[in-house]
Amino acid sequence: MKPDIHPEYQVVTVTCACGASFQTRSTKGIDQVDICSECHPFYTGRQKLVDTAGRVERFRRKYAKSKKGKKAETPEASADN
Repeated sequence: MKPDIHPEYQVVTVTCACGASFQTRSTKGIDQVDICSECHPFYTGRQKLVDTAGRVERFRRKYAKSKKGKKAETPEASADN
């Protein structure tokens, strides 16, 4: 490595918005993050469920008419064979 061209790699303290802090190594002096493993829902087990039920119901209502028409035709076609 060439001397005096690389930034200094040092131990820094990373502070989260929730108040948790931990030490790591970085070229940046001080680091602040918005979310960490102490407050992230995936790691804490307090996950919010996304409201997909409303989207699924809306999809079913939207395509219910075309689906009913196909179901009515399908049994008749299979009965003829």
